[in-house]
Amino acid sequence: MILSSASPTLAPGGGLLLAGVALLLYLLAALPLSALQRFSAAALMGGWALHAVLLVIDIAGIGLPQPGARLGFAPVLSITVWLVIAVYVVESRFAPLLTVRRGLAVAGALAVGVMAAFPGEPKAITSALAPIHFVLGVSAYGLFGAAVLHALMLDAAERRLRAGGPRLQPLGSGAMGMPLLQLERVTFHFVEAGFAVLTATLVLGVANTVQWRWTDHKAVFSLLAWTVFAALLLGRHLRGWRGRRATRWLYAGALLLLLAYAGSRFVVEVLLARGAGA
Repeated sequence: MILSSASPTLAPGGGLLLAGVALLLYLLAALPLSALQRFSAAALMGGWALHAVLLVIDIAGIGLPQPGARLGFAPVLSITVWLVIAVYVVESRFAPLLTVRRGLAVAGALAVGVMAAFPGEPKAITSALAPIHFVLGVSAYGLFGAAVLHALMLDAAERRLRAGGPRLQPLGSGAMGMPLLQLERVTFHFVEAGFAVLTATLVLGVANTVQWRWTDHKAVFSLLAWTVFAALLLGRHLRGWRGRRATRWLYAGALLLLLAYAGSRFVVEVLLARGAGA
């Protein structure tokens, strides 16, 4: 998708109102007030639900003069954050991770705000495989996003163990909820699932592309990310990588994957657009 050099347009009025309410709910969920724990959980759920409605409105282009699927760096990041929060919503039924809740609430608020400012523009569907490719790509983002979330929790737990804390140390004021080894296994389950989906995305992308271009930043960063994740899984399988070594490889791969689409689209949609309009 190549966007025009015009400044990004804000979402329609109704979308802006919903975005404002979702943003407010996310910010309320991020407040570090122990007396409002139940309310903050409800606020996060409300913000997450409205976030889903906003994604449908934005991606479908509802209310615009030219309806159609709209894509861009902000919608993709927003979907990724929404999927990660969805994982938290499921896991929080078993473990009240309050610090994680506040961090995700802040991420949700930022995602909603950025998507309202940069809602993307219509993208022509040039192939019947294009929607499948998009769904797979966004799913890979979400799975690796969930892996990064669990890796951050894993690093925090290991730091507390080194500091002499108990094996089931609270995260913030809530119980961690799962042993360290189980948390590590869950992290790598997300990595393995994300790697499988990313592999399918790349294969479908090559099959759907007439001519492979090494000058395509999205393709280059995606392949680099795939290589890093493959090395991580091989290192864990053959050499037993774990702890900080494993999470550092995960963070590196996730950063490359972020640059593959969201980063390259940010340059085109924001930086180059502003330069052309200057």
